[in-house]
Amino acid sequence: MNTKNEKDDQMDSELFPIRAVSELTGVNSITLRAWEHRHNLLEPIRKASGHRLYTQAHIDLINRVVGLMDKGIRVSQVKAALAAEEENSTAVTRGASEFWQGQINSMIGAIIRFDEKGLERVYNKSLSLYPERKVTSHLLEPLLVDLGERWATGSGSVAEEHFLGFYLRNKLGARFHHRLQYQQGPLLLMAGVPGDLHEVGLLLFALAANDLGFRLVILGVNMPLEELPAATRKTGASAIVLSGLIDTEDDLISKGLPKLVRESPVPVYIGGRTSVINFDGLKSAGVHPMGSDIDTALKTLSDHLSHSIQ
Repeated sequence: MNTKNEKDDQMDSELFPIRAVSELTGVNSITLRAWEHRHNLLEPIRKASGHRLYTQAHIDLINRVVGLMDKGIRVSQVKAALAAEEENSTAVTRGASEFWQGQINSMIGAIIRFDEKGLERVYNKSLSLYPERKVTSHLLEPLLVDLGERWATGSGSVAEEHFLGFYLRNKLGARFHHRLQYQQGPLLLMAGVPGDLHEVGLLLFALAANDLGFRLVILGVNMPLEELPAATRKTGASAIVLSGLIDTEDDLISKGLPKLVRESPVPVYIGGRTSVINFDGLKSAGVHPMGSDIDTALKTLSDHLSHSIQ
């Protein structure tokens, strides 16, 4: 049986303090408070101490608000715009959601059966109807979240994870290498954190970064950090981008990453679940956490690099 403190710790691990939300969304804490009090856009959870805590749904909402404001909608009009958007697109959204959920369910079924032809059929159907980026954001990313929960609860197997990983590695790798030569933007040196063998998230981020014009050198998963500074100098990379899904070892946070930051000639970023669950430790180590949303992470990276170049 969990004690009260254990339950509180579990709850807090799924919630984010305002400083983390500000870092992950690019919206400063003063603005977040204004959106809460003056515009009634947010309603964070309050601890007994009075500190604000935010869920992933809050973060998703903040990203929607930022998107509307980027289109020229004033903050005073955002709430009405959100309501109108939901009212006008309810039927379409419901239909689209049902389609994507059906595709996710079909892929999970194929994974459980180790049915590669079934995976291929579902994936190709999605690509025939929608652009690659939409298939990634509406099918592959939610699929990985669902499967992560399935594997975390013991419902899935290591064999299933390896089966899907091999399939997607081949599909995404082919897409990536086909387009690698056409980009002229800043060069990113990308790798998975030590101890993490999950490659799909790294490839999904690489594809999205490539779509934005970044050039990439991908070193793969479970990369020794001590080799990255030399690789950065040899390639002339503008940043090191790490990816991770795991809760990292204490030594990595207290020793490995600070040493990398000290020795690296360029800033170090990290995305994926690791960047959320270890947010405070990563910040203390001098690493820039980018969160688990690919589009938001790329916006953070683009903004930081454009300012550093200027």
